[in-house]
Amino acid sequence: MDLTWSEFERVEMRVGTIIQVDDFPEARKPAYQLTIDFGTEIGIRKSSAQITKRYTKEELKDRQIVGVVNFPKKQIGRFMSECLVIGAVGEEGDVVLLAPDFKIENGLRIG
Repeated sequence: MDLTWSEFERVEMRVGTIIQVDDFPEARKPAYQLTIDFGTEIGIRKSSAQITKRYTKEELKDRQIVGVVNFPKKQIGRFMSECLVIGAVGEEGDVVLLAPDFKIENGLRIG
């Protein structure tokens, strides 16, 4: 099913920087709890991400990513996910994060 341009424009994809990474032992599948700075307009958001196959906590800290910031919050166990981190999903479920090529301002919109 095709999207209209106006439907696509409603998806708020923004650049953010991961400022904290924690293990998420309660998750059913291996995951991290991420704290992401999306700049002054959007602020700090939390997300759960199943990205442990390709990334260590140390590799993620201070890394810029792309996230959707206008989905409804989602309860994952005791954790409330407030945004969706975007990545390409491989055949075995491993995720490669989408990110800008250069360090840019947090909160910039993807379009």
